[in-house]
Parts: sequence; C-alpha cells; structure tokens
Amino acid sequence: MATMPGISDALDPANAARSTLKLENTEKRDTLIKIEKRYQKQWQDSKIFNATAPSTTEVAPGSITPSELRKKHPKYFGTFAFPYMNGTLHAGHSFTASKVEYTAGFARMQGKRVLFPLGFHCTGMPIKACADKLTEDVRRFGQNFDGYAEEEVDGEAGLPAPTQAETKEDITKFTSKKSKATAKGVKLKYQFQIMLALGIPREEIHKFADANFWLKYFPPLCQRDLNNFGARIDWRRTFVTTDANPYYDTFVRWQMNRLKDLDKIQYGSRYTIYSPKDGQPCMDHDRTEGEGVAPQEYTALKLKVKEWAPEAAKILQGKFADSATVYFVPATLRPETMYGQTCCFVGPKVTYGIFQASKSEYYVVTKRAAWNMAFQGIFFKNDSFPRDASELAPIVELTGAAVVGTLVDAPLSVHKEGVRILPMDSVSATKGTGVVTSVPSDSPDDYATVTDLAKRAEYYGIKKEWAELDIVPIVETPSYGNLAAPFLVKKMKINSPKDTKQLAEAKDLAYKEGYYKGTMIVGDFKGEAVEVAKPKVKAQLIKAGNAFEYAEPNGHVVSRSADECVVAYLGQWFLNYGENDPAWRDQVLDYVKNDMETFSSETKNGFEKNLEWLNRWACARTYGLGSKLPWEPKFLVESLSDSTIYMSYYTIAHLLHSDTFGSQPGLLDIKPEQLIDEVWDYIFCRREISDELLKDSGISESDIQTMRREFEYWYPLDMRISGKDLIPNHLTFFLYIHTALFSREFWPSGVRANGHLMLNGEKMSKSTGNFLTLNDAITKYGADATRIALADAGDGVEDANFEEAVANQIILRMYTLKEWCEDISADPSLRTSSTSKNLWDSLFENEMHTLVHQAYAHYTATDYKVALKSALYDFTSARDFYREALAAASMPMHRDLVTAYISLQALIISPIAPHWADYIWQEVLHKPTTVQNALWPVVSQPDAGFTAAYTYIRTTSSAITSAEGHQIRKKSKGKATQYDPEQPKRLTIYTASAFPSWQQKYIDLVRDFHAKASLEDKSLNAEVGRMGEGKKALPFVQGLKKRIQTGENAEDVFERKLAFEETD
Repeated sequence: MATMPGISDALDPANAARSTLKLENTEKRDTLIKIEKRYQKQWQDSKIFNATAPSTTEVAPGSITPSELRKKHPKYFGTFAFPYMNGTLHAGHSFTASKVEYTAGFARMQGKRVLFPLGFHCTGMPIKACADKLTEDVRRFGQNFDGYAEEEVDGEAGLPAPTQAETKEDITKFTSKKSKATAKGVKLKYQFQIMLALGIPREEIHKFADANFWLKYFPPLCQRDLNNFGARIDWRRTFVTTDANPYYDTFVRWQMNRLKDLDKIQYGSRYTIYSPKDGQPCMDHDRTEGEGVAPQEYTALKLKVKEWAPEAAKILQGKFADSATVYFVPATLRPETMYGQTCCFVGPKVTYGIFQASKSEYYVVTKRAAWNMAFQGIFFKNDSFPRDASELAPIVELTGAAVVGTLVDAPLSVHKEGVRILPMDSVSATKGTGVVTSVPSDSPDDYATVTDLAKRAEYYGIKKEWAELDIVPIVETPSYGNLAAPFLVKKMKINSPKDTKQLAEAKDLAYKEGYYKGTMIVGDFKGEAVEVAKPKVKAQLIKAGNAFEYAEPNGHVVSRSADECVVAYLGQWFLNYGENDPAWRDQVLDYVKNDMETFSSETKNGFEKNLEWLNRWACARTYGLGSKLPWEPKFLVESLSDSTIYMSYYTIAHLLHSDTFGSQPGLLDIKPEQLIDEVWDYIFCRREISDELLKDSGISESDIQTMRREFEYWYPLDMRISGKDLIPNHLTFFLYIHTALFSREFWPSGVRANGHLMLNGEKMSKSTGNFLTLNDAITKYGADATRIALADAGDGVEDANFEEAVANQIILRMYTLKEWCEDISADPSLRTSSTSKNLWDSLFENEMHTLVHQAYAHYTATDYKVALKSALYDFTSARDFYREALAAASMPMHRDLVTAYISLQALIISPIAPHWADYIWQEVLHKPTTVQNALWPVVSQPDAGFTAAYTYIRTTSSAITSAEGHQIRKKSKGKATQYDPEQPKRLTIYTASAFPSWQQKYIDLVRDFHAKASLEDKSLNAEVGRMGEGKKALPFVQGLKKRIQTGENAEDVFERKLAFEETD
C-alpha cells in the first residue's frame, strides 16, 4: 500500500529515537558488551540469583519465631511495580528497576540472602481494548491490512484535549495531578499502525486481536531485556496476572474473599469516573488521559425562572407547556454562602440546552453537564444509562446571550423578589454546568464581575440596577471581615475581571479563610463555624427540593477505548478506603508517620496527604482481563485492586508453578484447586495447621509448612520502589491491604518513590524522537554504561535525567580502566612488598579506605548518585593523584597498593556495574568465584592525620598548578610577567602563623551545630548565608565539617589544630 512520508516516519520503530545521540566508533563498546554477555550467561547458567529461605530441615517449623529466623539468616527482599504487558520496557522502567538492582547487589555484599523477583501485570482494560481495536482493523482491512488506503491526517487531529487548567476550588480535597504533555506529530489512527510503530512485524499483528496473545508475546521480551541489563532477578518466581494463571487466580480470589469477610469490601451507590461506551467504571489504569482525576462533587441549585428575557421568550414560545417549571442549575462548592446571591451568570457565547428532567421540570445547563447528569439519575434511571449522547436531546438550544435579563428565584437569597441572569465572559462550558450563581460578598470573581457590569451596563446591554443589588454579609472572618471578597479585591488592587492571576490568588485566600476560620452570621445556622454549617445548609437545600447533588470529573478523562468519561452514580463493589473506615485509615496513617521508612520527606508527605483525601475505590468491572469476583462472577477484579499484595505471592510462586502461566507444576507439585482459602490463610500466618485443613486441601504437612516458611522468612518486604505517580493509588492501596490482611510484623518496611526519567534534559517522547527503550539503551551503550548513567541520573523524587553523553563517556572510562588494570597487573617495574611504604603510599591507602567507607554509607542510604561518585569517580581520581605524584618523583607505584586498588574498585562498583567488576575480579585478579558472591571489603578506619594531609597536599598542589596556569595565560596575552616557563623553577610555600579573624565566628557556628548533633547541610548552609559572607565562608565551613566527619577530633578542629605537622 502507498504510504505518505509523514505516516511512514511514524510507523518506523527507529523514529522514536531519531533525536537521540548517534554513536560512530563502537569498538570499545563492543568489547565491553562481549564481556557482559559472557558474564550474563555465567550468572544465568549457575542460577546464582535464585534465592531460597532456610528450609524446614535446617530450622524446624516453630522452633524459632520468624523474626528470630530473619535475624539468624539476614535477608533482603526488594521489588518494583511489575510492568504492564502492552509493550516492551522503556528507560523509565529500568530507572525504577535499577534502584532495586543496586540495593540487591549491595545487600548480597552484606552477606544477606537476596530476593528480587518480577511478574507481569496483564489485568484491566488496556490489552483487551487494544485487542478489540485490532479485531475491527482486521475486519476492515484484512489480516495483513492490505485493504488500508492511506489517509491524510492532520498532526493535531484526534489528539486528546488537554486537562482543563483551573484554580483548585475545593480546598478540602487533596488531588494528585500528573501532567502529560501532548506533542505535535503524526497521529496514528488505527491500532495496527501503533503496533507497526512498536516494531511488530506486519504479518504478526493480527495475532494480537486475541488478548491472550499479548500475555505470551511481551513477557519474554521483558525478561530478555532485564537479563541483558544484568538484573539479579529470580525468574523462577515470575507469573502473569489474570485467570490466565490459575494459581495466581486463586490467590486473588482468596484476597477478595477475606477483604469482604473483614467488611473492607462493600456494595453501595457512589460517584465514580465512568465510560459510557464501555458501560463500566474507568479507573486510573484504564485511562489514556486523566490519571489521578476524581469525581468533584457539587451542590446543584435550582433557580426557578420567574420571567424570561424577551429574546429567550420568543425562542421558547411553544416549546413546552405554560405550566412547566424551568430551572437554571448552577453548581456550587459553597452552598453555605447562597444567602448572598445577587445574580446568576451565564457565558454569552456558550450554548445551553433545556433538558426535560421530569414530566413538568426542565433544566438549563450545557450539554456536557446534562450528559454527566444522565448517569446520576437525573434524566435516566440508574439501571438504564445511555451509551451514546444522541440519546439525550435537548428540547431547545440557545446561547447565553439570549437569556441575559431573565428573572429567577434564587433559593436562600435575601433578595426574595428574584435575581437576574447576567453575562460573564469567563464562564467555562467545560466546567460545572456553565451556569454560575453569584455571591459577591465572598467570591472575588463575582465581586469583580458585578462591579464591572454596573460600571459598563450599557456596553453589556443590561440595566445597571440588575448588577447593583445589595451585597449582604454572610460569613465573618478574622482577617477579611464579613465582606471578604470586596476587602481582597480592593487590597490587591484588582481592577477588572481580566486580572485573572490576582483573582485566582484572592479566591484561594477567601475560600481558605472562610472555610477554616469563618463563622456564619445569617440563616438557620448563624453562629456556627462554616466548616460545620456547610453540609447542613446543603442538606437543607436538598430536603426542600431546591437543590440536588451533582458530580463531574475534575479534569479531562479519556478511557482506553477512546471514550470521554463522565461521573456516574451507581451501585458497585468498592474497597472502603478513607473516611468511611476511619480506624483502618488511621492505622495506615500512623504506620506511615511513625514506622515505615520512606527515604524522603516528600514521599512521606505524599502518603499523608493522600490518606487524608482518598475515599472508596471501585474494585470490580465487567470489561477487560482479570480474575472473577468470587461471589459475583459477572464482575472482574480491577487492575489496581488485584495488585496490592502480589509481592507476597512471589515468596511461594516457584513452589506452585514452574512457568509463567502456571501450566506446569512447581517444586511441590500442588494443583490450583488444592489452594483453598484456608491454605492461603495458613501460608500467610492467619491461622494454624489442622488435620481438617490437610484433609480438605490434600496438601502434605511438610509442603504447606515449606510454603509458610518462604513467606514468613522473606516478609516483610524490605523495599518497594515505584514512581512517585503511584503514591495516590497503587502505593497507598498496597499499604491499606497489607495492614488489613497481614499481622504487623509483615507490613512493608520501606517504600522508596522516585521521579520520572527525562532523556537528555527533555521529556521522553516518541513523537519528538527523544525516546529509548531499555533494549535500545543496552544495545547502544551496553549494560554497565547504561546502569552507571542511570545511577548518575539522580535519586530524589524530583525528575531525574539520563544523559546519553554520560553513558557514552562511561564506555571510554570503563574500557580505559579495564585496560589499565590489565596492563598494570603485569607491570614488572612496580615496587614490591619488600619495599617499605612512603608517604604517598600511605596517603593513597588511607584515601582508598576513606572512599570505601563513604561508598558504604551512601549505598546504605540508597543515595546511588553519590555512591557512584565515591565508588568510581573519586576512587579513580585518588589513583590518578597517587600515580602522578609518584611519576613526578620518578618512582613506581607499590604493587600491593595497586592490587588493593584493583580489588577494591571491582568490589565497591559491583552493585552498579557488575559485569565490569566480575571481569576484573575473575580475569584480572584471578579470583575463583564470581564477584556476585563477594562480601563488602573490610578496611581500617581512615587516619584523620593522613586524610587531612591528603586534602592539604591536593589543595596546595591545585593552587600551585592554577597559579602557574594563570602566569602562562598572562604571558600568552603579551602582558608583563617575570615568570618564564622555559627557565628552571623554584617554588616557595609560605605558611601562616595565625588565621584570618573572620573565620572565628564560623568556627563558633559549626561548634554550635555539632553540639546539637546536627551538621545537616541545608540548615547549616542557610545559617552561613544569613551571616553575609557565603562566598568565602561556605567552603571554609564545609572544610571544617568534612574534617569532623572523616574522624578528626572535633575540639582539635575547633581549636585550629591540624591533624598533621604542616612544615614537616
């Protein structure tokens, strides 16, 4: 078939990486990759990463407690979120995986048994939705899509609309927003085109119309890529989710049964994001756009029309019976302020519909709002939702301009004679109902607008008095009085409704002050706090028939089936997270605050905010892949509800099955049907063994004890690593379900969240060509260079950056270092052990020991970027200084120290670059076994005197070199200088007998911080900055701090005593 250039480029898999770095000479890279492949095969053949708990033969069941077992046989169990199998892994996946990798490697060096498993997530809509699209593509275009005729496609056409930018209105709710920029480019309209762009051969694509084929195709590719990465994964424990694996299926069904038994799963009606096309809730992982978007609940007021504006009356003539009641329906988040309504706004250019709500009632709203209401029992019954918008037709459509001047009755308003419909240009048709009630006493936007309307009434075509109704006080606030909006508008010098930035700030201030500190001064709840009165006013309005509840998504949501989602109010099975089970929520919150390691304050704060906000979560659906809900099999367990405690399944997966799909039995030859709920209870320490249990399951006592041993040894999970975007859903659910189903000693020990991974300082994007799969990165740079560049990318929750230039430079660095290690090991000129060590030898040895201890501390803290600095960059820098110093003295290096350097370098870099390390370990140092089994090196504590001398010498040497360079540059520019680089040189070094007086106050500052046992950089540096001499003072303070941290006596440092004799 003919293909246009734009489409052709988009369909080329290589196009996704077109903007990335191009390599030319790859000889050194190819040499390193050849080494990597050799050691990967060695590791896989020896099954070195297969981890097993102490057997029941080694330690009899019940002879010691699980905690005593773990203390006697230390272990590490780490995981990252199992990848979804609708494609191959990209560099972002490997960034998260690398954190588990480095920690697993370091834990092995600490002598721990290490378990790093990985399964494959297939539950939910994405795979099924794509398979269904392919089925349609095959039907339309043929098995190999030969019937497809190329279409002209606008680069902008069909792209999802961006999430609406808006001021957050409901301050009582926590929201997590994950922005996904939509890049311009060629739109791939059909699923088969997307598959071609993924690199799937055309003749293979039709097979993906079977959803189960995805489960067979992508997991082996994922395993291939991680093996090529050198991942320390125990692949015996892998599995796919859904009922495609019958063993995992029984695990999920047990989980759901027990949660229901505990009343953690309930049935009831609630608001949820919903896809009309799919006919079911659309949860986070079911969406192509809008992850994290939740229902926003409003109070929908009913403002009864008393008198139509002339233009509207003309349009509506004969459209419905004269006895019909028509209501404008604004949606508000502040029902408690409705006493102060002075008018109601519409967008003059917005199109509104009048929709029949009952036999004699009609609502004026936008079609978008009506479509949402259709799923909330307003225009359709809850058991007969529409599937297409054509089923909801308005009686008539008209613009906002046509209804301006209409008189309506505003419930609760002090203006009993009615208020007018007035124009407001900033009314959005994509937010709320498109009808906005005005309370200028408490809303800065409303006050600015009515003021402008009154000033320019003739321009707007209204009567001035319509915009000049009395503004009455509703809420008393301590900061802004009882007319917060006028106060803030005047204080912030807001001159018109177009001052949007200031109005947004004023709105936020008014709402927070009113809600948290305000007191009602009118109405039935006069004297009560606004926070207390708000729900009472809402209930009163609804009971009187003057309002109803309404909800809509608080952002744009598109399902995997390309359907724009709404909010539906429907009966469903849900997990009772949040305020409806406060004891459960508080249990999790207390654990996060006081016991669980989060590795950063940002992660802890994210959990705390989310736990305060998160509410009930729909846990079942009717469309997609998954396990059936045990008590109502027409439903499937949704993807974020079957993936909360699967880490516990890793502990026994290899005992149950020997393949990904559970088609082959595992080490214990147990069948899926034997895994009754009571067996899972026993495995997970929820009950004890009994004859009845053994009889009902048909599993032997020794086998069931073996499964329990694996769980109670490996659990709790030591570290869960995921992207920060999973805190609002998966990671919080993960904590909730662990606390519900397991005893406290098995709750997760730590959760580490990382940011997203940028590529070369830009967001990864296929459309811009700035994209790398894991396979791309490894093929391009090799495993170790990729791993080192990932470690160098960053460690915090802020976004990290994979620099291809760094990966490319690492190839040269590691190749050169390998060559040097090989050559120097065979150098006969090295001094031998019979030669006594000189000062340079001692300084080098001491610096190596210092860096080994530093690297250990950084690995322990999971600070891999600085661990890399100590373990590679600084370590090679120490060697370089030693080598250059001895070369200047015409003296060879000491063989013992060279050998120690090579050995230590291989060991301390091995968690990050294991292939290079194992090559050096086995083929240069000729060690009999792999470096993967080596322990962290034990070296002596650094000598403070040598450390200080080393720093002093390097600093002085650098100063001399800089001074010489300055003179050379000066001479090259023709400036006068007595320095002649051609002449013999003589150097005089002067030492001071006293220190500058300005330094004393900084010594006192560091002394004070040290006395408080806090030399933390941020607070100490801030204090230095406040003292006004930061440029020269900060390096001085850091020098003092380093001396103390490297072992010098603090009082000697404060007394200005050097740890060595300067003039020796």
